[in-house]
Amino acid sequence: APQQQTTLSIQDGQTLPLWSGAAPGALGMEDQDIPVITVFLPRTMSQNTPAVVVCPGGGYVQLAMNHEGRQVANYLNSLGIAAFVLRYRLGPRYHHPIELGDAQRAIRTLRSHAEDWRLDPSRIGIMGFSAGGHLAMTAATHFDAGVARAQDAVDRFSSRPDFVVLGYPVISMTEAWTHQGSKTNLLGTTPDPALARSLSGELAVIKDTPPTFIFHT
Repeated sequence: APQQQTTLSIQDGQTLPLWSGAAPGALGMEDQDIPVITVFLPRTMSQNTPAVVVCPGGGYVQLAMNHEGRQVANYLNSLGIAAFVLRYRLGPRYHHPIELGDAQRAIRTLRSHAEDWRLDPSRIGIMGFSAGGHLAMTAATHFDAGVARAQDAVDRFSSRPDFVVLGYPVISMTEAWTHQGSKTNLLGTTPDPALARSLSGELAVIKDTPPTFIFHT
C-alpha cells in the first residue's frame, strides 16, 4: 500500500535528507551522495508563508553554499520568505538526470509538507545561480504533476515550481558560447545532441513554464 504522509516539524538551520534511504542512483553513502536541504526560516512564520528552493552554482562540480546559498537565504528570510538551500549531487560523479531529480524532489518535499511547515503550497519557487540557475531553469521546464498513488508519499506531489528566479544562469547546452565546464560536468564529454537540446532553456520553454525573473550582473 502507498505510504501515508508523515508529519515532520522543522527548525531553522536544520539539514534534511531528501530521501529517507539511499537517494535514487546513489553511488555511495558519503555526503556527496546524499542530497539535502538546509532550512532557513524567517523570524515570524505565518500560515501560508511563501518558500524558495535555493540552488547554489559552481559549474556542476562544486557548490557556492555561502554567497549563493546562506546569504541568499538570509535575504529571503528578511522578506518573510522561507528558504531551503539545496545541496544537490554533482558531476563528474553524477550526470543528468540525477541533478534534476534532486531539484524536483526538493520542490515536492516542500509541497508535501506545506501544511505542517506552514508553507503556501501554491507559492513554492526555485532560485538558482550560474549552473544552479541552469538547474532551476531545468526544473521550470521539466516537471510533472506527481503520481497520485505513488508508494513514496512525496512523489504524489507536483514538481512544478510556482515561480523562478535565475541569477546569471547557464541556459544553453548547445550554443558555442555556453559554459562548457557546466555542460561537461552535467552531460559528460560526449553528450547526446538531443539531450543537450532538451536541456537548453531557450528551446525548452512551454506555455506552462512558471513566471521567471532573470538577472545578470
